[in-house]
Amino acid sequence: MTTIWLIPALLVYALAAAGFVAGRLGAKGRLARAATPLLAAGAALQSIDLLARGVQAGNIPVTNFAQSLVFLAWLTALAALFLIVRYGMPVIGAFAGPLIFIAAGAAAVMTRPGRIAMPDALRSAWLPIHVTLALLGYALFVLAAGVSVVYLVYEKRLKSKRPLDQGDDHAPSLEKLDRVNYQLLGIGFLMLSLAIVTGAIWADATWGHYWSWEPEETWSLAIWLMYAGLLESRLTVGWRGRRAAALTIAVFTVLVGSFVGVSLIAPGKHGGNFG
Repeated sequence: MTTIWLIPALLVYALAAAGFVAGRLGAKGRLARAATPLLAAGAALQSIDLLARGVQAGNIPVTNFAQSLVFLAWLTALAALFLIVRYGMPVIGAFAGPLIFIAAGAAAVMTRPGRIAMPDALRSAWLPIHVTLALLGYALFVLAAGVSVVYLVYEKRLKSKRPLDQGDDHAPSLEKLDRVNYQLLGIGFLMLSLAIVTGAIWADATWGHYWSWEPEETWSLAIWLMYAGLLESRLTVGWRGRRAAALTIAVFTVLVGSFVGVSLIAPGKHGGNFG
């Protein structure tokens, strides 16, 4: 089910993405200056959409891949807003804005009309806890990848003695980008860890076993191990800067492939087959 609120949210997200990109290209017009408020407006409209669908479903409206994708877009928008405002890093919007629009737009296209059918197995207080933790972790990994892309671009500009950013006279330093990347990875890893634990507890209460090794669970564990290795490399080996940024992007690429591929090809209990 798609409510009337998602369409205007998509339009506002598109304007926000265009504004962020225009700002990075040096534009000083109204659209570039309004990019952050537009992103906030899009998140607000999407909040209304999620609330309307949640009331209809009687729980958090995440029962299939499309609904997970639109929820992920919303969490990414909120996390990006915090990052932009709290750390003064609007450059991240040029990466996050288009991805938020694409994710929400793809979810809208895939969403079938009609009422949301909530399986009995999902009518649990564990659903909003488990899903929110997992997708919030993913949202933070999205932003960590964005920060890493910015780091590599800025480092290349510094080496070639070019201005860091045409659209920002106060571009974040490489040290700040590396620090924020580490913080995003750490918090995202914590969220994913808690998601795996709560999912196991919920599975045991529902099906009588903590782990079934279905594709979604297996890939979640693989992704967890990859991010654990990435964080370990920073703490013990001392991999920071360009190497850490490149590894963050590489692991994120695997995350995207597993999230999309497994959800569409072999979702198991996580894709609507809750038998």
